[in-house]
Formats: sequence, C-alpha cells, structure tokens
Amino acid sequence: MKERKKTMTIFILVSALILIGYALLFKFTGIGIPCPIHEVLHLNCPGCGISRMFIAIFELNFYQAFRYNPLLFISLPFAITLAVDGIKAYVNDRETKIFSKIPMFVWIIILVIVIGYGIIRNIEPFTFLSPTEISDKK
Repeated sequence: MKERKKTMTIFILVSALILIGYALLFKFTGIGIPCPIHEVLHLNCPGCGISRMFIAIFELNFYQAFRYNPLLFISLPFAITLAVDGIKAYVNDRETKIFSKIPMFVWIIILVIVIGYGIIRNIEPFTFLSPTEISDKK
C-alpha cells in the first residue's frame, strides 16, 4: 500500500505541475491545444472552452468558467467524485466499484446529453452555449 500511495502521490504532483504549466502558458501566451473539430469544421464540440474554463476556475471566476463550458462546469462534481474514488481504490489496492454501480442506461443518457449538447450549442437559438468571454467593461 505504501508503494501505491507513493506512486499516486508522484502521479498527482507531476499531473498538477503539467496542468499548471499548461495553464500559465495558455494564460500568458494564448497558446493552447487546438480543437480539431473547431479547426476543421468551425463548430463548437462539447469540449470547446475547457482550457479557458479551468483557468477561470483557478482565478476563482466561476461565472466566467460556467460561460466557457456550462455542461462540463456542471459535471465537475461527478467527475471529481469518480476520480477520487478511483484514486482511493488504487491506493487501497481494491477494485473501484463506482463505475459498476452506475447502470449502463445512465452512461447512455450521459452520452446522449454530451452529443446533444455538442449539436445544440451550434444551432442559432442556442449559440449562448458557445464559449463566451464576459466583459466587465461597460
């Protein structure tokens, strides 16, 4: 268990350093990972705005984070719960049961919501779901 705890700690620290480095690079240079769907089709995929959303969260600007990607912002507690359960299971050398506790129809509903969100955020009445920069200037 000590070895697994050490491995997970190193993994989390390295991941955090990479994410912080990426966030700083994006914040100060504007260089980010381009979305292939947006680059090729000029459409917003369900994940467009994720980098900007996380930077806004790090800046504690939660309204702006919500405006960049509302679906992912609302889904964060669920994703964090899954990640924490997986980490605990790995460290305690047991199988994670959270994925098997969620029925298949729930995963199908989540998939339908994500695909539907990707479609409707590109339709004219729903373009407010596209990544939006909120200006404080009046």
